Amino acid sequence: MTISYHPNREIRQLSSSKSFPCRKQLLPRILKCRTYQHVNSVRTLALLPLPEFINLIRTAPMRLTPLLLWSRRLLSPLFPLLVSGQVSAQNPTPRDLPTSPRARAAADNVRGSLARDLTDMGLRYGNPVFIRILKEEAELELFVQEAGRKTFKLFRTYKIAAMSGHLGPKEREGDLQAPEGFYYVPPHRMNPNSRFHLSFNLGYPNTYDRLHGRDGSHLMVHGNRVSVGCFAMTDPKIEEIYTLCHAALANGQRFFRVHSFPFRMTGERMEQARSDRWHSFWKNLRQGYDFFQQHRFPPDVQVTGKHYIFK
Repeated sequence: MTISYHPNREIRQLSSSKSFPCRKQLLPRILKCRTYQHVNSVRTLALLPLPEFINLIRTAPMRLTPLLLWSRRLLSPLFPLLVSGQVSAQNPTPRDLPTSPRARAAADNVRGSLARDLTDMGLRYGNPVFIRILKEEAELELFVQEAGRKTFKLFRTYKIAAMSGHLGPKEREGDLQAPEGFYYVPPHRMNPNSRFHLSFNLGYPNTYDRLHGRDGSHLMVHGNRVSVGCFAMTDPKIEEIYTLCHAALANGQRFFRVHSFPFRMTGERMEQARSDRWHSFWKNLRQGYDFFQQHRFPPDVQVTGKHYIFK
């Protein structure tokens, strides 16, 4: 790839300024400049997808032209803002997606490192997310949809800091059990003003739970490391999880799925649980678990005849 650039007087003046408000004006000028790449094919930087443009600047060798040299120096601190700006520009934030100074401060704190780590894995900040919880392992797995594909890739595994009860579903309000099953979180279930730092409500009881006479309320993933039936994380971890989920919703994902399992549902572990009272229930859950393992995207879940059906 050969890149050539001849800065005009306006850009030279802006780049020499020590005023940050003045230097911020460089980005729209840069995006209008021309770059040669792919064997003398002339394109504008504005035509490059923003993640590719950012990656070009981040990875450019020091021998390249002044454009990339001082662009990298200027824009590196702005990568998180550029990425989040792309998210909000493409999809207006849903009106029912709440926010707060606490949630914005958390996002400002973690957005940059998350965006860089996602880019390193070939993923994008703001892409749809999927959460899988494994109670026995005390793990919360966060998957991110791969760009241009239907499949999801594991981005990060978080240790659950606190969780009450034992293996098996939640049945009654106050039984201290954490739920097992298939749930989803639309924008209005996000809580940026939670008493437990940040949280989102799983939507328990779902249709299956209600058909089986189960009740309860306010079952959440939250911070503050305390649990009475919820999945509690440390505050730094819930800031990452919440920020990724909020970004996905802000970028157009209508809801994200949360699948909660008693354990990693391998054949060997299911055989060990054969005598458990919940074995038949877990066999139904395993169908949804296996669907994702096979297809790498979460299934659409319906309830028919008091059983989960996966498509």
